[in-house]
Amino acid sequence: MRITSVELRRVRLAFLAPIRTAAGTSAVRDLLLVKVETITGEGWGECAALSEPTYTAEYVEGAAAVLRSHLVPRLLAAGGEVAGAGAVAPALAAVRGHHMAKAALEMAVLDVELRAAGVSLAERLGGTRSTVEAGVALGIAPSVGALVDAVGTAVDEGYRRVKLKIEPGWDVEPVAAVRARFGDGLVLQVDANGAYRVADAAHLALLDPFGLAMIEQPLPPDDLAGSAELARRIATPICLDESITSAEVAAGVLAMGAAAVVNVKPGRVGGYLEAARVHDVCLAAGAPVWCGGMFETGLARAANLALAALPGFTLPGDLSPPARYLAADLVAPLLANNGRLQVPSRPGIGADLLPDALEEYTTATELLVPPP
Repeated sequence: MRITSVELRRVRLAFLAPIRTAAGTSAVRDLLLVKVETITGEGWGECAALSEPTYTAEYVEGAAAVLRSHLVPRLLAAGGEVAGAGAVAPALAAVRGHHMAKAALEMAVLDVELRAAGVSLAERLGGTRSTVEAGVALGIAPSVGALVDAVGTAVDEGYRRVKLKIEPGWDVEPVAAVRARFGDGLVLQVDANGAYRVADAAHLALLDPFGLAMIEQPLPPDDLAGSAELARRIATPICLDESITSAEVAAGVLAMGAAAVVNVKPGRVGGYLEAARVHDVCLAAGAPVWCGGMFETGLARAANLALAALPGFTLPGDLSPPARYLAADLVAPLLANNGRLQVPSRPGIGADLLPDALEEYTTATELLVPPP
């Protein structure tokens, strides 16, 4: 394909209510979209980076800067001629890190390539399901009562898996209250976003009696030895999220016993093609995987549904519709039916941006073109 331009577009959307995790509180979702124009059409990508470098080292301003100055110029170096989505990662390999920025660019190329070929993303990745089960992720609530009410709303909507954010001082009591109210039939897991240390093992073991499906990222991302030690000291399965940055890392994590479950986020590993390779590694090792969320718009959420259609995604992911957390979206609403969502089957990512919404919520645009 021949890329004629790349547009970087900043978008700002409000959350229905502030989202609080162990890393901080956010009232808005500041987003970076990437549009790739070719002689045959256009494709869109969404960058998963947050406003501040609190989840990983990446953040929105930084992603825009590295795309502008390093990634897009490398992709367009040959006059805009690109062999396809599979050639994006090799073309950008000299730039270390910046997985979310790379993933957004690859996603846009995938979208335009698949639209031209008449192929859906699920088909391209090897998806085997037409619907996937979604779970709900809930931030740290102002009170235990408010949390129980929020879980009740999710259960009433048909969701069978709920993830609770936890941090030191907000862990055993809220988990105990939710389990007592909804019983063992609710699949319950917790996410610590790296807020604990190995020294907290005895305290984290207090969660074992509640039959949690997993505790996600209990320790800092680079403490893999600590995660392996923690896994030996608590009964609750450990799932790693921020630690997993590639298929190679996933293989090493599983081999050393640092995790029993893997959360796959395309942005965190550099794109949907690498996310599929992480899935393949875990499937071969017999480790269940699930698709994590970054409070995306419906554009990236549609792509995540396609990824979650792969056979190794045996656990419900953070795939509930954006209408549960965003006051407005950029695509037509994704609809859940008793906790399940349809995997997009249209060519490309499977979601079309709404021009009026895109215009209303855009805060800045920048156009990059190949060198003459």
